[in-house]
Amino acid sequence: MSSLQPLTFATLTHELRELHKRTQETPLFNPVFQLAHDLSRKLEAGEISLEDFSGLIAELETRSLEARADRLCDLVTPKNTSARMTGFCRDKGGFEAFREHWSHPQLHVVFTAHPTFLLTPEQTDVVAEAAGGGKAVSPVAVERPEITLQYEHSRAMAAMANAQDARDAINTSLLQCAAGEWPDRWRELEPLPFRFASWVGYDMDGRTDIKWYTSIAFRLSEKAQRLGRYADRLEAIDAGHALLDAMRKAQARTEASAQEFAGDLSDRADLSAAANRLTEEGDDKLLSLAPVISQLEEEALGCEQDKAVALKALAAAMRADGLGMGLIHFRVNAKQLHNAIRSRIPGGADLDLGSQGALNALRDLVKGAEPLTANFASLAVESSTAVRQFLAMAQILKHVDADAPIRMLVAECEQPATVLAALYFAKLFGIEDKVDVSPLFETETALEHGGRFLDALLKEEAFQSYAQKRGRIAIQTGFSDAGRFVGQIPASLAIERLQGRLANAMSANGLTDVAALVFNTHGEGMGRGAHPGGFKDRLEWPMSPWARRRFARAGIRLEPEASFQGGDGYLFFATPDLARATLSTIAELAPAETDPDAPTDPFYRRTDLSLDFYRAIKDEQQDHLESRTYSRAVTAFGLGLLNSTGSRVSRRQSDLSAEREMSLRQIRAIPHNAILQQLGYPVNIIAGVGSAAEGNYEDIAELLRESPRGRQIMRLVRASNALASIKTVAAYGELFNSAYWASRPYRGTEEHLARACEDLAEYLITDDRNGVFRRLASRLRVDALKLHRLFDLVPDEAPHPQREEARRTIGVLQSLRLALLQHMFLKAVSVPAFSRANDISRRDVLEMVFTLRVEEALAQMRRAFPASYPVTDDFAMAETSQYPREGGEGYDAIRRDYIDPIEEAHGLNLRISTAIANMFGAHG
Repeated sequence: MSSLQPLTFATLTHELRELHKRTQETPLFNPVFQLAHDLSRKLEAGEISLEDFSGLIAELETRSLEARADRLCDLVTPKNTSARMTGFCRDKGGFEAFREHWSHPQLHVVFTAHPTFLLTPEQTDVVAEAAGGGKAVSPVAVERPEITLQYEHSRAMAAMANAQDARDAINTSLLQCAAGEWPDRWRELEPLPFRFASWVGYDMDGRTDIKWYTSIAFRLSEKAQRLGRYADRLEAIDAGHALLDAMRKAQARTEASAQEFAGDLSDRADLSAAANRLTEEGDDKLLSLAPVISQLEEEALGCEQDKAVALKALAAAMRADGLGMGLIHFRVNAKQLHNAIRSRIPGGADLDLGSQGALNALRDLVKGAEPLTANFASLAVESSTAVRQFLAMAQILKHVDADAPIRMLVAECEQPATVLAALYFAKLFGIEDKVDVSPLFETETALEHGGRFLDALLKEEAFQSYAQKRGRIAIQTGFSDAGRFVGQIPASLAIERLQGRLANAMSANGLTDVAALVFNTHGEGMGRGAHPGGFKDRLEWPMSPWARRRFARAGIRLEPEASFQGGDGYLFFATPDLARATLSTIAELAPAETDPDAPTDPFYRRTDLSLDFYRAIKDEQQDHLESRTYSRAVTAFGLGLLNSTGSRVSRRQSDLSAEREMSLRQIRAIPHNAILQQLGYPVNIIAGVGSAAEGNYEDIAELLRESPRGRQIMRLVRASNALASIKTVAAYGELFNSAYWASRPYRGTEEHLARACEDLAEYLITDDRNGVFRRLASRLRVDALKLHRLFDLVPDEAPHPQREEARRTIGVLQSLRLALLQHMFLKAVSVPAFSRANDISRRDVLEMVFTLRVEEALAQMRRAFPASYPVTDDFAMAETSQYPREGGEGYDAIRRDYIDPIEEAHGLNLRISTAIANMFGAHG
């Protein structure tokens, strides 16, 4: 790179393009690392500065936000919202058909709090405004807020409020349409196109930091907020309405209780006082909206049309949401339920809960369970997490909202006994008629044996009786862990087979008269279940037309449910316009319905090909997962490449000695996917697809061309591959190449770095990461060669002219980061030696930097080289002293020259992480 060239995106893009040409002559030449090396030499020579890097990264951040906004706009096309809304008001074959279509949710939308709060509130705002057709993306502050549970909850509630307004607009449009088409019957319409829910503050799986009274506080705050919104809406319709006073009083009472439960209630007196005020009777205690809804509907029968439409739309909102911002999902782990139920079974401590004996005991328990009363003291003294959840649900139903059902999600649920245990506790506390127990299928074992699990569960008499009482059977399928441990494509195919098995089991056991509620917890990133090809693909990928047809042909009403995960998912509801665009897009696509007579997709007819294809991809993915090479590469930097994006910890703790042996199971699914993005290659999507076609390219390609599901798979793979770079994966390995550092000051170049490079070269002689990344890149390259042969036989359905620009943008970002990492490494080994303290040596600190545990390393360096230190003149002593003769040793220069640059460079690295994630479309 010429020293005369300014550091701009244009010059670096040009340089990268020129460097790529050299790969024709030297296939092993790495353009990404070479550009990083050139940048590093200029940085260490003082020709460019970290401030220059910062300016360029700011420009690239803005570009990445523009890309994010463009993608969001393409998905929901806000400019078409009005036309879609008008299109809903078409005759679907008469009033009865119209009413039937709109009286059941097309989708249950769940606002989850997975750790994907990547963008700052300011960045979220500019992306949302740009996607909605507003202002262009402009540079914004990048200071990240602390992401607490309260922060996540507030963001969820804001998104849900916009979603409610958007649904109300759809309902209003439907009612107006019906009034025009069927003037004598339209007031019979009770539209329910969407229901909303959240588990923010109620998800106990994998975390112990949520107190039971925190969940109660959240539920009360949601009730207060919703009552206020209902009252505001009613006041706008009729400022003197008779119901307003009661609603405002109930809101004020609920707000007071919410504030009390939001405090520290560990003191028994404080808890008693708060509980007693919540539970006491009074005319300001509102526990059911049923009489309110009835009164509004009654008034709508006798007033003029516009007011009647408004009253019925408000009643519809109440019917959907109840006394909260939406429904709530509690979540526990199967192990927590097992621990709780063992004490209820004689000899349960040593009992195999999968045994027939355990099942018989559980059947007797459920059958003989007599409801027990409980109060908030019961919650305070209960030590079992699972039982505490049931007690909390019971208190919410008794003292917050008596009507709205509650979901109980059970993670790692792999045997019917677990569900029966949940049913026992629901019955024990008298809430079985309001709680939907929903087993989660996500692990490889659960997906592999899930069909047999459902067959066995739905044969249980107690479960059949419970399902009839609830009117639905609920299950949850998870794409995050499934995508990590099985691979995203095999996981999606396994999940749809499981969904088909549910339809079969319901039909076989005479349960076709209850609904099937299937919750697909997928995320926005292509690495965890959301297809990037468009909203039709996004809805069909986790719940395919084939799976939907299985329910339709069995005569089972399907209630699909999908998560919008954290900050990434909330973007779809960040403004009123985006929320309307999102919900109107979903409503138009009607994911709850399908044509039962549609011809069979060849992918499901030619199972001799499709099953072999699936198994081969799965085998390749599992080989990677079990490979020491893959595990070491993914964990090479720990989580140091990632910003903190959620209140739940992303990994279990480990000490330095364990760092090199970190298991992938120590890193949660979303961070795992995010690391793959940052390293440059979404292995859990792409790997294995090429190898799976080897030896049968023509037949596999023909199947994928002719099959809608096959083409959908290839759209996902192409979208992911378009952003992937094996050269980048290899470039990260070069950071740990001892030979590179030993050769860098060769023949007198960069003599000022000679000692630092020598120290790095010596330190890295035994480091395994260079070889690890080389082996991984080699394996990915072989598979990619086979994939491109398949690409040649399956046309690209969605060519994207901006893809090459996106690849170059990511390439420049990666080169900048690699240069910054080299800067950090050089600075770290140049820090003067310091004494060991608290069992932490200088070598430990270097290892912290090389694994990007930078904050820990900086803390140790600052301990060794403090910015200030006491001197004798600081003390007001009457007695004089001649010792020490001089002040303490000055460390300002060490901080300025070594410690502060490491901190600044790492901050820039994390900004690059955000930009790369934006180019992929989400975090993880």
